Amino acid sequence: MKMYVVDAFTKELFKGNPAAVCIVNKWPNDELMRKIAMENRFSETAFTIKTDNTHYKLRWFTPGGEIDLCGHATLATAFVVFNMIGVKGDAHKIVFSTKSGDLIVTKNDDRYKMSFPSYNLKKIPVTNEMTDAFGKTPIEAYLGRDLLCIFDDENFVKNMNPNQEKLAHLPGLLQHATAKGTKFDCVSRSFAPKLSVPEDPVCGSGHCHIIPYWAKQLNKNDLVAFQASPRSGILYCTYLGKDTILAGNAVLYSEGKFNI
Repeated sequence: MKMYVVDAFTKELFKGNPAAVCIVNKWPNDELMRKIAMENRFSETAFTIKTDNTHYKLRWFTPGGEIDLCGHATLATAFVVFNMIGVKGDAHKIVFSTKSGDLIVTKNDDRYKMSFPSYNLKKIPVTNEMTDAFGKTPIEAYLGRDLLCIFDDENFVKNMNPNQEKLAHLPGLLQHATAKGTKFDCVSRSFAPKLSVPEDPVCGSGHCHIIPYWAKQLNKNDLVAFQASPRSGILYCTYLGKDTILAGNAVLYSEGKFNI
């Protein structure tokens, strides 16, 4: 199996969100893919199968198991397809068949644009458990696939050190904290203790919660989002209602083979 490691949502090595991209001819069994993800210790490892020049099958695994949608590992896989595997002709678009439907990625110079389904957000009560987990009371809370907690101070979001054990008992698959930004439209952090990932450095699927919220709050559809993890990353986003467009850069860290 050939494997690449790509830093997504960044132009700089050692920033953004690293993902492993495994090129396979057929799916390994699920337990093996989970073990590979555990061995890699990245928030996601992608597995992809080529079906024709511009169509691929794609699955994502965290150290805790398979996930239904992952933005940064999709971006990383698109980077590998366009730059390492190559597409015939002048194609600038590829389609990934996934558990969340067909995901289209378009290459424009050195930026990759992805169309993802937006999550429907249901407002839920703010609880003492949220305050205990994050260290401050959110001003609002919403639930889609993940929990989205809104705070009134971007510096708190940037510097928070939440309790991972208490986060794992909150609703949602992942737990996101966000605030309005000054330099950027919004600032966020993403945590996934239920998936054995304490913090996702840059979470694409999380922004399918974050961007729908801020687009409505700020009354604008084009937003630049900053993920304020220690690695950090920038996402160029467009909210289209049913879909959320995420765009970003990527850079290759390594390539090799693993012996299985």
